[in-house]
Amino acid sequence: MKQKPIYLDYNATTPIDLEVIDAMTPFLKEHFGNPSSSHYFGQKAKEAIEKARSQVADFLNCNSNEIIFTSGGTESNNYAIKGLAFTLRDKGNHIITSKIEHPSVLESCKFLQSNGFEVTYLPVNEFGLINLSDVEKAITPNTILITIMHSNNEIGIIQPMEQISKLAVKYNIIFHTDAVQSAGKIPVKVTDFGVNMLSIAGHKIYAPKGVGALYVKQGIKLTKLIHGAGQENNTRAGTENVLEIAGLGKACEIAGRDLAKNAARMKEMRDRLYNGLKKKISDFKLNSQFENCLPNTLSLSFKNIDANLLLGKINNRLAVSSGAACHSGKSEVSGVLKALNVPYEWAKGTLRFSTGKMTTIDEIDSALDIIIKNIS
Repeated sequence: MKQKPIYLDYNATTPIDLEVIDAMTPFLKEHFGNPSSSHYFGQKAKEAIEKARSQVADFLNCNSNEIIFTSGGTESNNYAIKGLAFTLRDKGNHIITSKIEHPSVLESCKFLQSNGFEVTYLPVNEFGLINLSDVEKAITPNTILITIMHSNNEIGIIQPMEQISKLAVKYNIIFHTDAVQSAGKIPVKVTDFGVNMLSIAGHKIYAPKGVGALYVKQGIKLTKLIHGAGQENNTRAGTENVLEIAGLGKACEIAGRDLAKNAARMKEMRDRLYNGLKKKISDFKLNSQFENCLPNTLSLSFKNIDANLLLGKINNRLAVSSGAACHSGKSEVSGVLKALNVPYEWAKGTLRFSTGKMTTIDEIDSALDIIIKNIS
């Protein structure tokens, strides 16, 4: 049987943890009830949702009633940004974000701009860090929301949450963070960050695709995006995805339980890959700072290499992501790399490697062999 490629794209998605599958199985086989029903079958489903809500809340260090279940990180970000903007429209119409946010944040902000809101897109330095003085300079009397991602999915850089939070408190501004890429890799506690809203997604922490959560600090009201019945404490209509909510809850429990062990493992594998490449290939640059980066993420640019052509050659042996999409025969580099001002001859040769808790030494060594043979 043909061997499967080595998977080093955990920032894109993760396999489902076996413990998560076990937690979900009863809701595939027997507990099929509608959580809104008052009978036994409905109550079994309702109990599962509330157990998961407690598991997510414990993971994020907040109250259970501050957790709203969603379809994933994209919906969580949309709901936080649009919901808050429309609620506070009479107070102000200005939002601050960064140029390297996930498309679900950037596109939500663009949508709001088309509806009369103003948005400031903060620049970043060569490693992807925002400047705190830029944040403060951007604040106006009309600023109602700051939305800055905790860590970046492409390069892994971690932003200074606590310092941004202090500015938000100083000027009485709501602060939201997209922590989708951080959860399960580094501590994600809303009390440590000082945020008012925070997004996570199941498929980044070994739960299924199609489920996520949004933390909304008690007292904050969001204008609803989805209208219907009164599910999720009348914040998000629609019969709950009980199966996947149970999976997300279990995944958060595991992520909290095994955080230190998994982070150390991912970092060890990432560093082994980086050091192995450094010994054999001289012409590449690191697009982040290891001391301020996710433990599993390695974004490297190889000069005068076309990453998409390279991936075409190795895709059947190694699964990684490139930092450029191919349009009309030319590689179009990502918005993140543009914001970092990575020169085109480097940017088009960008590869993102992301390790996971299941990555092995043998996989890293095999990956090194494949990359070195195809780049040298």
